Amino acid sequence: MPQNKGPYYITTAIAYTSGKPHIGNTYEIVLADSIARFRRQEGYDVRFQTGTDEHGQKIELKAEEAGITPKEFVDNVSGEIKRIWDLMNTSYDKFIRTTDEDHEKQVQKIFKKLYDKGDIYKGHYEGMYCTPCESFFTASQLVDGKCPDCGRPVQPAKEEAYFFKMSKYADRLIKHIEEHPEFIQPESRKNEMMNNFLKAGLQDLCVSRTSFKWGVPVDFDERHVVYVWIDALSNYITGLGYDADGNNGELYSKYWPADLHLIGKDILRFHTIYWPIMLMALDIPLPKQVFGHPWLLQGDGKMSKSKGNVIYADDLVDMFGVDAVRYFVLHEMPFENDGVITWELLVERLNSELANTLGNLVNRTIAMSNKYFDGVVTRTGVTGEVDDDLKAVVTGAKAKVEEKMSTLHVADAITEVFTLFKRCNKYIDETMPWALAKDEEQKERLAEVLYNLVESITIGANLLTAFMPETAEKIFAQLYPENAESGARYYDDLDKFGLRESGIKVTEKPEILFARLDLEEVLKKAEAIQEAQKAAAEGPKYPQVEAKPEISIDDFDKVQIRVGEILKCEPVPKAKKLLVSQIRIGDEVRQIVSGIAKYYKPEEMVGKKVAVITNLKPCKLCGVESQGMILAAGDDEGNLSVLTVDKDIIAGSEIC
Repeated sequence: MPQNKGPYYITTAIAYTSGKPHIGNTYEIVLADSIARFRRQEGYDVRFQTGTDEHGQKIELKAEEAGITPKEFVDNVSGEIKRIWDLMNTSYDKFIRTTDEDHEKQVQKIFKKLYDKGDIYKGHYEGMYCTPCESFFTASQLVDGKCPDCGRPVQPAKEEAYFFKMSKYADRLIKHIEEHPEFIQPESRKNEMMNNFLKAGLQDLCVSRTSFKWGVPVDFDERHVVYVWIDALSNYITGLGYDADGNNGELYSKYWPADLHLIGKDILRFHTIYWPIMLMALDIPLPKQVFGHPWLLQGDGKMSKSKGNVIYADDLVDMFGVDAVRYFVLHEMPFENDGVITWELLVERLNSELANTLGNLVNRTIAMSNKYFDGVVTRTGVTGEVDDDLKAVVTGAKAKVEEKMSTLHVADAITEVFTLFKRCNKYIDETMPWALAKDEEQKERLAEVLYNLVESITIGANLLTAFMPETAEKIFAQLYPENAESGARYYDDLDKFGLRESGIKVTEKPEILFARLDLEEVLKKAEAIQEAQKAAAEGPKYPQVEAKPEISIDDFDKVQIRVGEILKCEPVPKAKKLLVSQIRIGDEVRQIVSGIAKYYKPEEMVGKKVAVITNLKPCKLCGVESQGMILAAGDDEGNLSVLTVDKDIIAGSEIC
């Protein structure tokens, strides 16, 4: 039976709803999910929370540019973020939005509580402001006159604001960090926070704004909205039912303090300085650990839409599948240093590790079991010299994976699982089942070899579950086709060899877990994706039209344009480009031939009210008389659209 190890609360940073998250952003939710799944496997009662950060000036400006309300804007982006999190098969328990009514109410109460306590006071702020980062900086903090965090331009700003007395709690936080060396991880991140910020002296923090409205109103001073940090950071407790009045929910009592805040290294200061001080002021215990993970970079640096090098999770899933993408981002990200993602590396890893090491191992084992024993896997007890080493590697893998996961070295943990699978492949080479099959006296030894392989793969698949859950399920379904769930074992049993019941059959038709990919084909698809990104970043390409000589109003007045209603439309015989329409124009019906067959089906034209030049001299096209011209617009991309009226204007009305 699994042990009940108690509650475990893990969170990601909530994603900012300024746009679609790329694979570097998506890495965090996959990393958190692998940790959450592993802790559940170990026997913890896990609470896993993620969500979206939805207020701020940047959102207000983007919504204005899009011509919609800020709430409509964040609804769209938050929905897209949630879709991608779900696409990546992440097992969160709560998806919080900072526009949730219960969250906003608690943010107001927290702000008021800190104000009443004297930790928040009103003043004014003057400095350089970075809109994307929503942060103020002094001139000395700028790098080459630009934002020290993102490198973008800053603007001078001065406004009335409320401030939080950070310095009041600085010594207490320093003491906590020194007494709890595990609080900030990795170690290098802790040193950075201590030396560059805490020991250098903390300035009071701006916690309200008046220059925009898209935020949680300060309920006792509605000219102000609560600035991003109190609003966003408090999600970790409001999502559990924290109440500033003391009427906390059961989830808060059970799961707080958090066991792990998993965040990107770029927001470490906010989570290891601002957030702990806020909690101290509220008399709330601090989280046990904050882990600032590195970034996942494109091969040539940071991802940029203008460069066309942004990689999105859904594009990767379309090409490689969910678990292949999960494997890559988890395995390729070092503990402290930034990781690199390229299309070439993705294909190399899929072909070598997933298709060869794992997929081929499972396929070969099942195929040999079917070929030699009709799929029945039997334990005979006829052992060989190499069996002990195989079993030692397999049964020792659990402890090694557990050790790596205890310090959040997730990439190393996956490596340990694949070391198990590689040992299985070596075991096949050592035992040569195909040679054993030629000798009838070796039949029981062959059966034992195949049993050892199936048992080893079963244990490996269990250890793989947290990282590649769908793949583990597929392996169980093939090794235990009559009851796939029986392949999933209690975590405490994963260092025990021989628990598979003798005589169980494997599937008759093994499924290829990962098909090998052709690099050139993948690169062609990637190039198309990148070109589309560049085109979107550049905006529309406007057609280049040669200017004609100017005309007077008298010249223009010679052209008569009227509204015509298309009653009937047919192809012109033996003319692929032409359609002939019967068009009502006032009290007469005219026949007009148009070269639009490439762009419209005849039935699509019927009922349209179009702009028609009615005083054009009749002519014959392919032997069919045309008594006017339908106006249409065409661009350099080969698109064409007939000009229609956007209101129900009676046919025959003059266009002027």
